[in-house]
Amino acid sequence: MPCNPEVLKQVPLFSLLDDEEIAVLASKVEMKTFAARQRIYKAGDPGLGYVVVSGAVRVSTVDQDNQDVVVDQPGPGEIFGFASMLGQTPHKTEALTTQESECIEIDRIDILELLQRKPHAGMDLLAVLSRQFHASQELVRNRAMRNANEIIEQKASRGERIADGVARFGGSWKFIISFLVLLVIYSVINVALRKQAWDPYPFILLNLILSMLAAVQAPVIMMSQNRQDEKDRLRGELDFDVNRRAESEIQSLCGKLNLMHEKIGDLEDLLRERVLPRQAAN
Repeated sequence: MPCNPEVLKQVPLFSLLDDEEIAVLASKVEMKTFAARQRIYKAGDPGLGYVVVSGAVRVSTVDQDNQDVVVDQPGPGEIFGFASMLGQTPHKTEALTTQESECIEIDRIDILELLQRKPHAGMDLLAVLSRQFHASQELVRNRAMRNANEIIEQKASRGERIADGVARFGGSWKFIISFLVLLVIYSVINVALRKQAWDPYPFILLNLILSMLAAVQAPVIMMSQNRQDEKDRLRGELDFDVNRRAESEIQSLCGKLNLMHEKIGDLEDLLRERVLPRQAAN
């Protein structure tokens, strides 16, 4: 249904427009009502922009791990879907209402006419898009901060945790010093007892115990070492995943920056066409 001009006046993006321009824009755009949890658009739909008048919207996408990632949660007065609308590309995200909402649907042609009538409104649009770019960068940064050690520990069994504990204790100065003290005490006692010693020199029983201890300790340490190799492999995979996402995001940002550069150039041309002739006339 047609949009009420009074509604457009409450939108920060259109706050600089005068009554005549608001009326023209209101005749172009369309007001739509969505029920709670109704999909506004899905990935691949034609690029149309929206302004939330009332309610709340959840904009999400699916990452490489097939997890649903929330990109933005615009509220009243905020926009979404404008990047695809300005670039005339299909949406790469999905927009779903979290409650009953009213949104203004805007086409690229509507924005072009808006800029022709009010070039300064383009700066408001660029400011809002800049905020969305920063939100996307923050999302990438947070998604990249996955700790390989935490992921390994979540999947570790009880036996693997015991192996890590044994290897950690066996490779510490606490173990070395306490074991040396124990060996010295054992040897001194058996030497002092002489013929009554339960393990006289050359300490055959002690050698047997040490051999059994080494036989058990070696595979436990190897088990822990295998776990460390798995951590290193997972770190490498995460680094590759982060680099791939960063490369994709950089390419996307470069495309959006190029688009912004084109729009700024259009604004400069409009300003030259409208402002400079007026200044020359005055």
